[in-house]
Amino acid sequence: VQLQASGGGLVQAGGSLRLSCAASGRTFRTYGMGWFRQAPGKEREFVACVWNVGLTYYSDDVRGRFHISRDNAKNMVYLQMNSLKPEDTAVYYCAADSVILPTSKPRYWGLGTQVTVSS
Repeated sequence: VQLQASGGGLVQAGGSLRLSCAASGRTFRTYGMGWFRQAPGKEREFVACVWNVGLTYYSDDVRGRFHISRDNAKNMVYLQMNSLKPEDTAVYYCAADSVILPTSKPRYWGLGTQVTVSS
């Protein structure tokens, strides 16, 4: 599976962004998909995931503000980010594996996309 994330940018606090991740491969619908992020000086952390059956999980930091979704017909996964905070500033990575959980270390990663939230 090859992954390509896009949609990052600079936004003011309280604003919104939507990240997109395009995946290659005919077996996309069988994979769990997730978003992780890494802020400067910090370890990469789980943000959200959506399983192949549609179940979703969110980190406590983003639950209620972010929404993950997938479109199996287009091999796409999205992360709608609302009410953004400066602490959401990070490089965001799309990831894939058979199952993704908050503690997962997925096998497949895309290049990251930078999200910067100004105060």
